Amino acid sequence: MSISTAAGSATYRLRRKLPDNVVGNALFSLGMVARVPYFGTILPYVSEMEPGRCVVSAPKWFGIHNHIGTFHAIAACNLAEVAMGMLMEATTPTTHRWIPKGMSAQYLTKANTRLTATATLAHPIDFATITEGTDVVVSIEIRDTDGIEVVHCDITTWVTPA
Repeated sequence: MSISTAAGSATYRLRRKLPDNVVGNALFSLGMVARVPYFGTILPYVSEMEPGRCVVSAPKWFGIHNHIGTFHAIAACNLAEVAMGMLMEATTPTTHRWIPKGMSAQYLTKANTRLTATATLAHPIDFATITEGTDVVVSIEIRDTDGIEVVHCDITTWVTPA
């Protein structure tokens, strides 16, 4: 993967300025929700954010329950989108921009606990070769507290020069 992160997005620069600990993660997560309020519906906590990888968790609370009391499938998709977005913010140099284009989701089993989404790039990106728009796929595994993958998402982003 050819990535220049010397400057990075404003979002990623902010994350790198905060302490790399629970307090820094909490402050960053709160700031992210302030900027993108809809993400607040799942109470996300960004624990890892680096080029090519992001880990975000969300508690199981009544606000994300479905009719059978488990983690709602669309709330899990929201968690996937948070993880994808923070991965792309950490990965995409300021010479380029990205926007979500599509999502495929597989609901594998009931989600009865808090969830953790781990986003990774499906394929390496060489930004130097992106001179026109191109699809970049981010793969997201969403696991419960037992480590069981309960949802899998692939989110296609559209990456173009800035």
